[in-house]
Amino acid sequence: MPVQSGPRRSAEIFDATLQLLAERGYERLTIEGVADRAGVNKTTIYRWWPSKPALLGAALGGAPLLRFAVPDTGSLHGDLTALVRALVDVLTEPASAALAAAALGAASQNPELAALVQTFFADRLAAELPIFRRAAARGELPDGTDPMLVIDALAGAVWVRVLLRRLPVEEDFAENLATLLCPRVGTSPAAEGPRDTDATRGRTG
Repeated sequence: MPVQSGPRRSAEIFDATLQLLAERGYERLTIEGVADRAGVNKTTIYRWWPSKPALLGAALGGAPLLRFAVPDTGSLHGDLTALVRALVDVLTEPASAALAAAALGAASQNPELAALVQTFFADRLAAELPIFRRAAARGELPDGTDPMLVIDALAGAVWVRVLLRRLPVEEDFAENLATLLCPRVGTSPAAEGPRDTDATRGRTG
């Protein structure tokens, strides 16, 4: 018999938790409110998740709105471009954007929840490591490249553009960011040859 990892209505409980987080914010999120929205007894929730951070951490860990497939396009530049586009979608779709912003704010207010969110991002990085293993096998990565640094730079640029600066995301934003982040010349279309710029004109002939 498989080990039960939560109550039978855990999906409804998690959905209610995330809905209320997005609607009310962390401070006004209560286990009683989740129980009422999910149509369960609050003692059921407390039996499995003894605190609000524990409940929210579990809900975030299984939230499909915050997850996306890891790309495999055949090149590091293509994979990073696809990652940027997926993250932009998460942060611009109304439902997932509200949830992501509320979760970030909640984590900054509560150390217990911050630790759970840290685990969420560690799991996300682990899922994306094959991108870098494949790139290394293709010779696209120099020795010592830190995948976490690349992912942090990628995600940080998107979060700042979309959530902090509130600027529109141009059609070529993902490709331009991927080109900037590729750690070695030769991993992006820009590496096919020197551009015709003032710095290159006049150097031949």
